[in-house]
Amino acid sequence: MTLFSLARKNIARNFSQYFLYIASMVFSIVIYFTFVTLKYSDTIAEKTASSQKLDSLMSGAAVILIFFVAIFIAYSNSFFMKKRKKEVALYALLGVRNRQIGFMLFFENLLLGLVSLGVGVVLGFLCSKGFMTILIHLMGYDVIAPFTFSGSAALNTAIVFLIIFLVTSFQGYRLIYQFKLIDLFHASKKGEAVPKPSMIVAIFGVLLIAIGYWLAMQDIYTSKVWEKVGFLMTALIILTTVIVGTFLLFHSVTDFLLAVIKKNERWLWKGLHLMTISQLLYRVRGNARTLTVIAVLSATTVTTGGAVYSLYYNTNDQVMTANPNSFMYEQMDAKTDQQISAVLSETKYDESIEALSVTFNTKEFNEALIFNSSDKRIYTVINEKTYNKLAAIQGKEKLHVNEDNAVILDIGYDKRFSPKYKGKTITTENNTAITFQSFKKQTVLNVGTVGIAVVVSNDQFKTLQEEGEVLKYRVIGVDQASIDLSKKMAKELPEEALFSSAPQDFQTGIEIVGSLLFIGSFLGLVFLAATGSIIYFKVLTEAEEDKSQYNILHKMGVSAKEMRKSIASQVFVIFFVPLAVGLLHSAIALKAFSSLLMLDLAKPVLIWMIAYTVIYGLYYILTVASYNRIITQNNRTEG
Repeated sequence: MTLFSLARKNIARNFSQYFLYIASMVFSIVIYFTFVTLKYSDTIAEKTASSQKLDSLMSGAAVILIFFVAIFIAYSNSFFMKKRKKEVALYALLGVRNRQIGFMLFFENLLLGLVSLGVGVVLGFLCSKGFMTILIHLMGYDVIAPFTFSGSAALNTAIVFLIIFLVTSFQGYRLIYQFKLIDLFHASKKGEAVPKPSMIVAIFGVLLIAIGYWLAMQDIYTSKVWEKVGFLMTALIILTTVIVGTFLLFHSVTDFLLAVIKKNERWLWKGLHLMTISQLLYRVRGNARTLTVIAVLSATTVTTGGAVYSLYYNTNDQVMTANPNSFMYEQMDAKTDQQISAVLSETKYDESIEALSVTFNTKEFNEALIFNSSDKRIYTVINEKTYNKLAAIQGKEKLHVNEDNAVILDIGYDKRFSPKYKGKTITTENNTAITFQSFKKQTVLNVGTVGIAVVVSNDQFKTLQEEGEVLKYRVIGVDQASIDLSKKMAKELPEEALFSSAPQDFQTGIEIVGSLLFIGSFLGLVFLAATGSIIYFKVLTEAEEDKSQYNILHKMGVSAKEMRKSIASQVFVIFFVPLAVGLLHSAIALKAFSSLLMLDLAKPVLIWMIAYTVIYGLYYILTVASYNRIITQNNRTEG
């Protein structure tokens, strides 16, 4: 029997144990192959206006994926090698040479990799149509993508993953040379080093997390800490304090919580509670590094995905805020208007309005700004009558402007660095003064055409006509505004005409954010698959160690139901405590992100967190089922 055939039989015999590892690798390969295929795709280049940006995004995502998958495969492989150490020791006792054992492990791991690579590329090709259609749909296009097989993408994928598999296979080859025979026999009984808990360490861990949270919640623009320490250094401090604090949380803090629970003797002596708590005391501390990795990975995945999904979720609202009219342009001549009218078929409204372009001295309210600004600004001015006319059409509240007063329409208003408008006075070059009675974070004119607008009374508008340039704009509302219609209108307009289009702005925004959502979602799924797999491997390794304990309980007459309950409780803590910590980390990060962008992210973030938790929960169910199967089979065998 050759070493290669022996490796093949070992894989076939232990396939159920290798299945999730293979599945995770296959999924990673499918995603990588998809990204590379999309990078070379002509369909994407033809259908989208941002194909070059997408190419760069896909390349960046592929690099991140390679880095992560390489670490994940090496980490997962170490679990399997640990599980195989006793088997390796038996081969050595039977007289098999170290070199032959090393080559057997090398071939075994390489064969797993080659099988995963072949299956991954095939599935990647079969799924490429669906993935490409999803991407195009997320980018706002209603197109069914064709089946695409890229030889360049397949070669790229094969080279990258063969290198990863060769490195991990060599890791297996070196196993027999790294340990003494006695160490190999007792390897399965060795976990991560178990540090002794300390009250000082526990308090320090909580303090570190609190410091990280406090820094994250500080406003980047106004915080003295961010200003003095610097952006990069502060971000590094936040990451360091939170990660180290998380490690110390699992290292010592949870130990004290479990110790407190253990003091409740009345509860402790019911069922298998004593065994459950005792094992958790060891495992939470002993697996502190692994649980920290899970918490940080979960936080990273949820934060990144939640942020991108929030941007995607809010894209339409942001476009509608900036473009309350489907189309708006500066009127140049009657002929152009006639050509535009010929292009338009049906409209909800089509209005021509008069506005002024006036230069104001804004020194008074610029003094309090964080960022320096010019003391003179040009504002588009409309009268109260025009505003109310458009507001009625758009379903907005009417506005009353007092004499010599004004209301400014600034959709980007932010109290941190926007002017303090209310009560401030600005003057024209001829010293005509107007005072802001209020401001609104909405507008009735497209910002892309007029910028920030100022509403004055009808009489004041007549006065300002003598000082400003009179402009005429056409505002159009269409029920089914489309990119094609926008392109036809733009073609009829001269280049100097200021033209803004809601569907065009939406398409531009959705292309960028949609591609980010696609990349973030699939990278997130890979991270989630890896996260679930790491815990799965870890827990099942511990299940092998626990077989004898549960067999003793079985012989003592403990019911299978009680054992399943104990197992479910232990695995629940191992799975969901790091998830809860990760979600808390991500909630703080997304709150800071929300404050930075002045967006309400509550709903999209909650949707993202629920989706992540549901998929993560499936790994928990699978792990508990596998754990129970190992214990049940052992009890039947041992009696």
